Amino acid sequence: MAVDVSLPRLGQGMEAGTIVRWLKSEGDEVEKGEALYELDTDKVTQEVEAEASGTLLKILAGEGEEIAVGKRIAVIGEQGEAVEAEEDVPEEGSPEPEEERKASADEPKAEEKEAAPSNGRVKASPLARRVARERGIDLAGLTGTGPEGRIVAEDVERAAATPAHATAGAAPLEAEVVPLTSIRRTIARRLTEAWEAPAFQISMPADMTRALALRERLRDDKVTVTDVLTKLSAIALLRHREVNAHFAGDELRIFPTANVGLAVATERGLVVPVIRECERKSLVQIAVERGLLVARARDAKLTADDLEGGTFTISNLGMYGVEQFIAVLNPPQAAILAVGAIEERPVAESGELVVRPMMSMTLTCDHRAVDGSNASEFLRELKSLLEEPGLAL
Repeated sequence: MAVDVSLPRLGQGMEAGTIVRWLKSEGDEVEKGEALYELDTDKVTQEVEAEASGTLLKILAGEGEEIAVGKRIAVIGEQGEAVEAEEDVPEEGSPEPEEERKASADEPKAEEKEAAPSNGRVKASPLARRVARERGIDLAGLTGTGPEGRIVAEDVERAAATPAHATAGAAPLEAEVVPLTSIRRTIARRLTEAWEAPAFQISMPADMTRALALRERLRDDKVTVTDVLTKLSAIALLRHREVNAHFAGDELRIFPTANVGLAVATERGLVVPVIRECERKSLVQIAVERGLLVARARDAKLTADDLEGGTFTISNLGMYGVEQFIAVLNPPQAAILAVGAIEERPVAESGELVVRPMMSMTLTCDHRAVDGSNASEFLRELKSLLEEPGLAL
């Protein structure tokens, strides 16, 4: 008996996803648990496994097409088994089939032929129709690359980038049109949310002499400054729990454990994988987990679970030579720490100038959740731990 394959909900809040590519073709044999296709959501791109064994009888959703959660995208069954045709559901706001037939009866036959499809409608995905309306592009003039010639959003974007659709009076130099990926749309949405929060920043330098010595002793275990920061931040968070919180409308959610997110730059955009319960893990354990997460992030192999549950975020741009910067909040988290490069600077010590490896730290807080005094106490605690890691014991 044929089994419908529907788009799964891979994480909290997921409403849709884009099929990047099918890993099997129609007619291929599929085993349950075998990777069937790659799905791009607003958080990650990951392989989705088949939920049944059999022959991939029909693919109903094309690559590059945005699909709503729960929609039928393929059929798996026995070789030669009949497949029920996909329903042609009218798009919201479009005429019902009966109205369409009535309307088309009044149109000239030449125009009717121009539309090409037998039922008078151009076969296109809802997203493609929306993009075409926004760009002012006639779908009837496009060739679809989706299943059975369906026009998908990528076809419309490609047409929009051609000279034939260039805006009149535009500059002679043509701009490359790069549609936003799901992850870039999510970044844009979340940054907009972050800027709506009443945020404030406080900065403080830390003498990294002893933290660097600790890192040096653990160099063979591939422990980095970021790992030391992660561990000591977790300890400081549990000593100042009001910073280890989410702002959730009418309430604050203060967490009993520190799940620290690390901002990682990838070719697809910024992602923040999470290391859980950092206060309970050794520096070596954190280093191993951080290495695996960063590798998966850069190979686009993160799962939704890797990105959920963070209570605090660290953004480190020191490797780029940035001395100091302000990081944008990662809602609903109440705070994010930005750290710059470690540089030798002159500092006063016992009435004399000495040179020390100094690192600038800037804490951005949501003022709805954290007061300035709480933020200052947390940052001072972290500074003390960095300057004397033994205080973490």
